[in-house]
Amino acid sequence: MSDLLAEITTAVIEGKSEGIAALTEKALREGFSAKEILDKGLMPGMDHVGEAFKRAEMFVPDVLLSARVMQGSMDILKPKLAESGAEMTGKLVIGTVQGDLHDIGKNLVAMMIEGAGFEVFDLGNDVSPQAFVQAVKEHKPDIVGMSALLTTTMRAMDRTIEALKEAGLRDQVKIMIGGAPVTSDFAQQIGADAYCSSATTAKETARRFVGV
Repeated sequence: MSDLLAEITTAVIEGKSEGIAALTEKALREGFSAKEILDKGLMPGMDHVGEAFKRAEMFVPDVLLSARVMQGSMDILKPKLAESGAEMTGKLVIGTVQGDLHDIGKNLVAMMIEGAGFEVFDLGNDVSPQAFVQAVKEHKPDIVGMSALLTTTMRAMDRTIEALKEAGLRDQVKIMIGGAPVTSDFAQQIGADAYCSSATTAKETARRFVGV
C-alpha cells in the first residue's frame, strides 16, 4: 500500500477528520482512482475499527468519529465513483421504523456498511412501511435494514415485511433487523433474514448476503 493510502487508513482509525479532504484530493491528483481510495484506504480503516469495536477496544463515540472521517472522504469520492461507473459492493436501504425517532444505532450501521463499499440509501427515522416499499422500487437494493429501539415500534418491522410481500418485492431483497429490544427469535417470527446485534455484525451480514 502507498504511504498516502496508509495515511488515509490511519486517519480513519484515529478518527482525525481534519485534513481528510486534503488527503483524498491529493490521492486523486496523484493518480489513484476513487475506487482504489475506497478499497485500499477507507475500507481497511473501517474494517480495523469494526474489529476493535467488536473486541470492546473502541466504543460508539470512537466509531462515530471514524465514520465522520470516512464520510468526509466519501463526499469527495461519491461523484467520481458515479462518473467512473465503478461497481459498488452492493446496495442497502435502511431506516428506523415508523413511530421510532431513535437513529444513533441506525446511523452507525449505515456508516459501517458504507465503509464496506456499499451504496447506502438512508431513509432516516419514523419510516413508514410504504416509504420502505417505495425506496425498494426506486433504488432496487440487495438489502433492507430496519432498526427499532422501542418494544412498541418493533411491530412496524412486521408490517413493513408484509407491505413488501404485498408489493411483490419481498423475494427481491434480504432483510436484516436490529435494535435494543430485537432478538433473533423475533426476526425469525416475522420472517426477516437476519438479526444483527451490532453494527459490526450488520456489516458482516451485509457482506455475506452479497457474497463478499
